[in-house]
Amino acid sequence: ATTAITCFTRGLDLRKETEDVLCPSSCPLWQFYVFGDGVYASLSSVCGAAIHRGVITDTGGAVRVQTLPGQENYPAVNANGIQSQALSRWASSFSVTRIKSPVLEAVGRAVSTARPSTGKRPKKQLDKKAGNKDCKADIAFLLDGSYNIGQRRFNLQKNFVGKVAVMLGIGTEGPHVGVVQASEHPKIEFYLKNFTATKEVLFAIKELGFRGGNSNTGKALKHTAQKFFSLENGARKGIPKIIVVFLDGWPSDDLEEAGIVAREFGVNVFIVSVAKPTTEELGMVQDIGFVDKAVCRNNGFFSYQMPSWFGTTKYVKPLVQKLCSHEQMLCSKTCYNSVNIGFLIDGSSSVGDSNFRLMLEFISNVAKAFEISDIGSKVAVVQFTYDQRTEFSFTDYMTKEKVLSAIRNIRYMSGGTATGDAISFTTRNVFGPMKDGPNKNFLVVLTDGQSYDDVRGPAAAAQKAGITVFSVGVAWAPVDDLKDMASEPRESHTFFTREFTGLEQMVPDVIRGICRDFLDSRQ
Repeated sequence: ATTAITCFTRGLDLRKETEDVLCPSSCPLWQFYVFGDGVYASLSSVCGAAIHRGVITDTGGAVRVQTLPGQENYPAVNANGIQSQALSRWASSFSVTRIKSPVLEAVGRAVSTARPSTGKRPKKQLDKKAGNKDCKADIAFLLDGSYNIGQRRFNLQKNFVGKVAVMLGIGTEGPHVGVVQASEHPKIEFYLKNFTATKEVLFAIKELGFRGGNSNTGKALKHTAQKFFSLENGARKGIPKIIVVFLDGWPSDDLEEAGIVAREFGVNVFIVSVAKPTTEELGMVQDIGFVDKAVCRNNGFFSYQMPSWFGTTKYVKPLVQKLCSHEQMLCSKTCYNSVNIGFLIDGSSSVGDSNFRLMLEFISNVAKAFEISDIGSKVAVVQFTYDQRTEFSFTDYMTKEKVLSAIRNIRYMSGGTATGDAISFTTRNVFGPMKDGPNKNFLVVLTDGQSYDDVRGPAAAAQKAGITVFSVGVAWAPVDDLKDMASEPRESHTFFTREFTGLEQMVPDVIRGICRDFLDSRQ
């Protein structure tokens, strides 16, 4: 029986002494790596060697591959549109011959030219389009295009990325990939949305030209984390964002800041380092710990090493397995997409209508910073006087636009101030239904005066229920009350301003406080 192989399969990927294989059609000639003539180094592409030898044409077909011992001085010869390369020595070789049986010839040709529309097993075809649904990932491959790697190894790098792409199972419902090239300046070669079929991705990878320049990997990583994963460029909500950084040798710039930015943006950074710096070279490396500082978590999972660009096939599968381990993507959850924020706002008569608007503006500006969706962060608002009114709960609005519009439409109640009661009401009715959810819970209390009831007991109960409380006081709000409500450490969870107009300056501090607590809770 013949084994179907890909354009990339090399002699050393085959296991038997003699093996009959079927080459696909439409492998672009310039993507083949072939070393030698007649006797080919096992590093060579099998189908490439078969075309070079004249056994088949680029329409594909059946080939018999015979394993041979290694030798020295494989020559470089141009034949049938393929330029083979010279190689001084390799451990094993192979030869290619036509398969004599005419039946196989016919089958080989039929298979290679058959279009999917022959009506045979159409179901398989559909699945292929959907891709590997078990692998949920939006991946940017950050290729090293610097002078460090050089043209030849750059091509080997492209081959490796091509193999990873094939094994990932790219498809409409599977992984999506894009490529960025790092050199002096980063260049986004193609985005996630550009191709959703493996074949198109392979073609785009093959088309990439080598740029050259310093390996400013840090600059490229930061650029990719900030610009690559926007929804308009094809990033999907709720799918882990991953950057796989390939580094030949070491970076020319600093990776630490880029790593921080990537983590802030919820991106999981993997580093594949090839040909690590030798002891003599370490003196040239800006920061020896560059890998640990860039990866998502320094736990060994996100770093990957290959000794060289040769013989990388065995490294493909373990890397793909990592990229498809959804639950290991520790950086996907950020404070921006994994919190529930309840705002408890004072509607008492001392506030007044225009100041009440300034309070609404404040909560809008805090809410704006978060990624609100059914699988992301959520916002709820309760207004209180002696009474409480749930303006909207966590499950009412699933987009930022709807939340902001609901906040704009809140009507001022006017009345007394019973803050303690309001905290109990919110803990029970608004946070109660969310208590087993995946998000971390935050309550932001805004008040402008003394509460008529006790705030300490209800606030302690809220904190016991896993809610972190921030208190924001304006004008006549007594600082002791604010501190009694706030979570520990109280200093960093209590805010105060004399004037309602001062609320605006506090927005970034409240957002930062929420993110700091979120990160502390994850450590």
